[in-house]
Amino acid sequence: MSLSICSLNTGSNGNCFYIGNTDEAILVDAGLSCKETEIRMNRLGLDMQKVKAIFITHEHSDHIKGLPVIAKKYQLPVYITEPTLLRGKQNLQVNLINAFYAYQPIFIGNLEVNAFPKLHDAAEPHSFTITCNGITVGVFTDIGGHCANLIDNFRKCNAVFLEANYDEEMLENGRYPYFLKHRIRGGNGHLSNKQALELFINHRPSFLSHLFLSHLSKDNNCPDLVKELFGAHANGTEIIVASRLQETAVYHISA
Repeated sequence: MSLSICSLNTGSNGNCFYIGNTDEAILVDAGLSCKETEIRMNRLGLDMQKVKAIFITHEHSDHIKGLPVIAKKYQLPVYITEPTLLRGKQNLQVNLINAFYAYQPIFIGNLEVNAFPKLHDAAEPHSFTITCNGITVGVFTDIGGHCANLIDNFRKCNAVFLEANYDEEMLENGRYPYFLKHRIRGGNGHLSNKQALELFINHRPSFLSHLFLSHLSKDNNCPDLVKELFGAHANGTEIIVASRLQETAVYHISA
């Protein structure tokens, strides 16, 4: 059994990732409106009725702004930490709220979801791995830098959504004010192309078949630049640059 995965959108304007098998699926984050999520899934031939839960990485609006509507409409359990829930101020039905904790697996049918803490300027941010039948997919975005957790989990993955947010030179010479530049590159903001590439080159497992470069900055990065940079080191891994404007294709990941 393979895992079907895609990015419905990734960027500062909204993030939502789909991971599922033949029977059940989850969404990681709900940063698109309910309607737009439905439209994009329909274009891909994906069924919202198969989605059984939503997992939230952190409370920034580009990860949760569509959450209350989609959770209520489909009566989806929302897995979210208490600090994230409080800081996010989302009007969720109480019966849909479920806590999760780092390193404690949650099973959604045959999908095993594991969370681990990450470096980001949010209340209690986490990244996730999703495993089924020996296949593991990671969702690693909004990360301020490498840590042992990130490296250890990256090494387990058959496919990864990995942040490559900014080109260091473009950020330095760009129009952003200093405080925002510092926030992005200060260790609790976002992962640069260089940092993501170092992780990819030094720690990828031999079985990493797909790398989805995600959460690219509109102003401080370029899809063609990222594709070329990582493509030069692909060595058999398929490189996909996930868009901030549209969904990717659905990819089927096998062990």
